[in-house]
Amino acid sequence: MSTKEQRRKQLARAKWERQQQRRAARAHRGRRMRVLLSALAVLVIAGGATALVVVNQDDEGTDEAAAAAESSTDPATDAAEPPAEDPCAAPAEGEPSGDQWDEEPAMTIDEGAAYTMTLATTCGDISIALDAEAAPHTVNSFAFLAGEGYFDHTRCHRLVTEGIYVLQCGDPTATGQGGPGYTLPDENLDDPDVAGGVYPAGTVAMANAGADTGGSQFFLVYEDSQLPADYTPFGTVTEGMDVLATIAEAGAAPADPTTGNTAPYATVVIDEATVEPAEDEQAQD
Repeated sequence: MSTKEQRRKQLARAKWERQQQRRAARAHRGRRMRVLLSALAVLVIAGGATALVVVNQDDEGTDEAAAAAESSTDPATDAAEPPAEDPCAAPAEGEPSGDQWDEEPAMTIDEGAAYTMTLATTCGDISIALDAEAAPHTVNSFAFLAGEGYFDHTRCHRLVTEGIYVLQCGDPTATGQGGPGYTLPDENLDDPDVAGGVYPAGTVAMANAGADTGGSQFFLVYEDSQLPADYTPFGTVTEGMDVLATIAEAGAAPADPTTGNTAPYATVVIDEATVEPAEDEQAQD
């Protein structure tokens, strides 16, 4: 074989090895990011500033922690595979309004009354009993936004399946950075149901980017989740836990490198959201 041909083969082999090394490095970084995001999962955003914990990927201690976590994880199974079929129906025609307001809406609800929020989603209906007495600003805001059609046609953009177990919705941009233009004060953080650092399955609470930064984004807890009592609990799922289970079973995509969001594989879109007085309140009227 000529020296020229040998050299050509050597160069081709070296190129192939470099490609394999780059692929392995990308796969390693992806696995490490998923481990860190699930271990450090903190809920999320409102008013355009992400509340995910920011991790320095070059930090030596971080690398050691990630390596230890990866050593107990099978790389072939550490990310959920998309389902063969989408368990949810196609969304209704329409786009989110994306409307913005300068100020929190004026108080129009009766703080002593009971209200029900219904999310008609592509995966099934979810009914939520709202606690207007404990979280009046939050419930009033949701009644206002639902009445304006703000939640209609919005995609639930985040599903967390490790560490905490939540589906996050309410962002018309589906990026985790959208909101109505105003912020809400934290409420009901002394609720004994969450004071111990666990948000029970069925809890509906506000996502935020820090104290008093609630907007329109909220999360639904489908399994008990360890979280600090920093997120306004304002409702409880009364119907539709099976819908959440179906969404969770379909799994979540790997974290988006630009937003950190782990989007549900299921196409979860709120076709329509309504807030109305509870049936017993209507009966009294």
